Amino acid sequence: MKDSQNFLITVVGPTAIGKTALSILLAKHFKSDIISCDSRQFFKEMKIGTAVPEKAELAAATHHFIQNKSIFEAYNVGQFERDALKKLAALFQENSVQIMVGGSGLYVDAVLNGLDAFPRVAPSIREKLNLELESKGLESLQNRLKEMDIETYKNIAIDNPQRVIRALEVCIGSGTPYSTFKNKPKAPRNFTSIKIGLEAERPSIYDRINLRVDRMLENGLLEEAKALHEYKQLNALQTVGYRELFSFFEGEVTQEFAVSEIKKNTRRFAKRQLTWFKRDKETLWFDSLTDIEKIITDISEKMNAFKEP
Repeated sequence: MKDSQNFLITVVGPTAIGKTALSILLAKHFKSDIISCDSRQFFKEMKIGTAVPEKAELAAATHHFIQNKSIFEAYNVGQFERDALKKLAALFQENSVQIMVGGSGLYVDAVLNGLDAFPRVAPSIREKLNLELESKGLESLQNRLKEMDIETYKNIAIDNPQRVIRALEVCIGSGTPYSTFKNKPKAPRNFTSIKIGLEAERPSIYDRINLRVDRMLENGLLEEAKALHEYKQLNALQTVGYRELFSFFEGEVTQEFAVSEIKKNTRRFAKRQLTWFKRDKETLWFDSLTDIEKIITDISEKMNAFKEP
């Protein structure tokens, strides 16, 4: 049963928009912890390329689910949902307002709304699809998905191999389109959700992204990626910022081209993030330069509206 006195304030938006800074200010104001909802910041071997908050930022508020796993551990959105809800249940015992922040839309949705229930499929199906990805490329899998489930083809991150393979294995294993298993009734949450979105003009977002990539390189991204190159087949490393540098290490592209690809692919990722988060019409959107007092005032008004009988 939902407890209207518990509030989870979730900060979303595209990469490099300033979500971490805002979440820390909110956590200080509400005297709360922060649940990190970034599906790559879980991994302790991937610090620079995932823009893990700086030490001072981590010290400014208590964070959970940052660098708490290894790339060698299997960890998925279903496990994160269970872990995050368990942690939130404990945190709400101490404070009725908590903060969650992150740009991983699927992981945010899992905590706020619950995951869709999909049928179990034989592991051999995924193995075959991975082999097809290696031998024929992503486009072959994309075309198969387009034929089997056009709705999913139009609505998922179609250039993400793991998402495409996941949808295909359900289609093949169940004989039913992946999309038919989505949007079923979920278990209710014991908190009221308030989502805060940060946005900016596209040129500003792109400038932030380019600057962040340059800083990552200055901070040692090349060395970090080189140390992880031998493990490139791991799911955690199928990530912008690493894939492109792996191609450079293997002599397929120049370093300059790899860096330009990181920036380009990160810009595309930011565009997909905005598309995903804009689907929720209940989200309160703010320009990234909005004064914190204005944001807190709007959040408080929304909370009071929920509390009214």
